[in-house]
Amino acid sequence: MSRQLVWFRKDLRVHDNPALAAAASSGEVSALFVDDPVARQTCGRHRRQFLDDALAGLSTALAAIDVELTIAQGEPRDVVPRFASTHDVSKIHVNNDVTPYSTRRDAAVAEACEGELVGHWGTLVQPPGAVVGTNGRVSQVFTPFYKRWVDTAQRALCDGLQAPAAERSGRGEAKALHQLYEFAERVDTYDDVRNELDGAHTSHFGAALKFGTLSPLLAIEVLDGTSHGREAFIRQLAWREWYAHLFWENPKLTNSAMRPEYDRVQWRQDAEGLEAWKQGRTGYPVVDAAMRQLAETGWMSNRMRMVAGSFLVKDLLIDWRLGEQHFRELLVDYDLSQNVGNWQWVAGTGPDAAPYFRIMNPLSQSRRFDPSGEFIRSWVPELASLDDQSIHAPWEAGPLELEAAGVRLGDNYPRPIVDHSEARDRTLAAYKKARG
Repeated sequence: MSRQLVWFRKDLRVHDNPALAAAASSGEVSALFVDDPVARQTCGRHRRQFLDDALAGLSTALAAIDVELTIAQGEPRDVVPRFASTHDVSKIHVNNDVTPYSTRRDAAVAEACEGELVGHWGTLVQPPGAVVGTNGRVSQVFTPFYKRWVDTAQRALCDGLQAPAAERSGRGEAKALHQLYEFAERVDTYDDVRNELDGAHTSHFGAALKFGTLSPLLAIEVLDGTSHGREAFIRQLAWREWYAHLFWENPKLTNSAMRPEYDRVQWRQDAEGLEAWKQGRTGYPVVDAAMRQLAETGWMSNRMRMVAGSFLVKDLLIDWRLGEQHFRELLVDYDLSQNVGNWQWVAGTGPDAAPYFRIMNPLSQSRRFDPSGEFIRSWVPELASLDDQSIHAPWEAGPLELEAAGVRLGDNYPRPIVDHSEARDRTLAAYKKARG
């Protein structure tokens, strides 16, 4: 039996790993991770820490099945062929990715290697091309895609390889598996509480799915869709699949609106407004809390990603691409197709997008999903002494109340940098003009 190489990328696990399973069934296995300088350039501190922990966990898990993980720095087109040649590898197994860069990278490696590069799809439940309409293309509306996705037969979970024990204190895969089984105990209420901001109501699987320490197929097997909450969560996994399939089919979505007319929107050049948004100094407490949470932790709930994103695009009329770039730098779970897809959804420029005239009111969102103001208090401590009503809109509070709470608008907390009603009218006019 010949030696097989598994080149790990976004699949840093032993369980349900098609590339690893195929290699193990065909011969002796070598394992390689390439610390790619291109990827490192876009890898913020939170993402880098997660990656380091994931690699440590992968190394331990592979050692348990007598496979040594080599971590090498350099360009993949140089490192992988050299490693394959040195170790007399006949086939190189990978789990594919959908980004334009990964496609170019893999083509360059395949051309430079003597051995065959064999692609698998361990990063998704369904491979691109498996869920298409009668026209052979991915639906640009989510619901038809979802119905086909649910009805499409799934591959079987890969077995025969021992996954690490699920441990809260574990690293990488072990921690991801612990999160999965812990979430399974509370997922039935997921759809009722997932938008609330005053607690840990979501799965926090984003980074585990991005780096592949958790198999999305295993998540579906465990969270089997037999309750309303479980079905709602699996529907969220389908959104992840949908964006990945769309980007595989149309890589230009990275920088271009799916609806070309919206590339004609006259975005405002507002460096001060953009910086205030990044720093969490907009004067809208819920937006500021979300942006500060992102900067400190590398994470933000889906609801707050929509609210913060809508504020940038629809209140400040700043190009969604600038928001996408900021999230790209900070998010621990950053994934190109997911980030761009969600930003285009918020901006109303993409597939199945919220219509351009849907503009989230940050104040009503705040009062609805953080009624007690606890989320705001956690991240905007200068407002912590305000009551549960005033904390959402300190500019509406009276001078005596502000003084008693130690809040000095324009000093230790900014006044709103934009009037939401006026901004809404401005944005509607800009989008209407772009539509012609």
